[in-house]
Amino acid sequence: MAKVTEVDARSPAAMAGLKVGDELKAINGHEIHDVLDLIFYSYEPSFIIDVERGGKRMGLRVKKQTGEPLGVEFESYLIDQPRSCKNKCVFCFIDQMPPGMRDTLYFKDDDARLSFLQGNYVTLTNLDDSDIKRIVDMRISPINVSVHTTNPELRVKMLNNRFAGEKLKYLKTLSNGGVEINAQIVLCPGYNDRDELSRTLDDLAALGGVVSCSIVPVGLSKYRDGLAKLDPVTKEDALDIIERVDAVGKKCLETRGLRTFYCSDEIFLLAEKPLPDVDYYEDFPQLENGVGMAALFVDEFSARLDELSGDEKIEPFTLATGTLFYPILVKLIDLLRAKWHNIDAEVVAIKNRFFGESITVAGLVTGGDLIDQLRGRVDGRVLILPSAMLRAGEDVFLDDVSVGDVRRELKPSDVRTNSSGAELLDAILGI
Repeated sequence: MAKVTEVDARSPAAMAGLKVGDELKAINGHEIHDVLDLIFYSYEPSFIIDVERGGKRMGLRVKKQTGEPLGVEFESYLIDQPRSCKNKCVFCFIDQMPPGMRDTLYFKDDDARLSFLQGNYVTLTNLDDSDIKRIVDMRISPINVSVHTTNPELRVKMLNNRFAGEKLKYLKTLSNGGVEINAQIVLCPGYNDRDELSRTLDDLAALGGVVSCSIVPVGLSKYRDGLAKLDPVTKEDALDIIERVDAVGKKCLETRGLRTFYCSDEIFLLAEKPLPDVDYYEDFPQLENGVGMAALFVDEFSARLDELSGDEKIEPFTLATGTLFYPILVKLIDLLRAKWHNIDAEVVAIKNRFFGESITVAGLVTGGDLIDQLRGRVDGRVLILPSAMLRAGEDVFLDDVSVGDVRRELKPSDVRTNSSGAELLDAILGI
């Protein structure tokens, strides 16, 4: 139900007379089922919206700039209910979560609308021909797709969904319809690696609509009782993955002018190979998927460092991070010491005992592990954390421990966060 809960003052909706409590029914005769209908049909500078108010239907004329938002909010962001995942993927991290955490952490979304609007990845398994036609007709692009493999039988096995293989046909339909696709492959040794990986890469490279593809290693927590047996990506695996991905990437550079296929930072670090420089990642098409994040972080830190004189005062500080990013931060602090010779700095790798020590990314470090491993080590020092450790827009970790709890337990002089290389240096300087 598209019931209006808020109307922005002086917005096109307010100027047209739309009110809180109105139920939006249609725009220029097109029924409004969800947020995509709203965005698509309200794009033009002039149209009629049909609303129901107090049991009566009425039409309101809206005039605005082309593409300008209508200026309303509804009971839910999507207007409709989000579509949940119908798969039982062998690698699903949500199935590896411990009990007793907040409910939102157990919800599996597989919603193409959220793929377009928020960058979520979808498997296409809960879409039908009419959904795909709508995506093409509305030019809902780009869409982010969890492909994993283009072998239909293997995809059925990996996603534990009997429709998973046949839904691969939608990749070609979307590509032919002018929809750009950002693809993702979660690499599971023994399933979709080696020759299966090469097959998938070649198949995706043949689709003109695939504008980027990331290959990320499977994440395995200690909570896998009753789940399929999976092995972690080893150094040998990672070296093989990089070789295969780079081979396809080089071909794409020659034929398309873009690399298109990228290994995540974690694969390079597992392989113990130097990270590529920032030019390798072109326009960073899958930064939020951990592709090129480390290279960009280092580049931003170095550029910010060059701007400083070296005379700025730096308080004693401790950087906390996951074990994956620890070697990179150590090298950055070495660069810092070359300019500030007498700084009191420490980098600490927080082992993930909550999920299991095979989980190495900073974004899954909990407040409990942070407190336990830093107790007695940061009293009176500045504590600097990556923003990824905290829930977006809040001061709360995955386990609901708060930054306030960290302050009370560890007694740092200050707690600062950062989300980029430049922000890290500013946090160190207290800017």
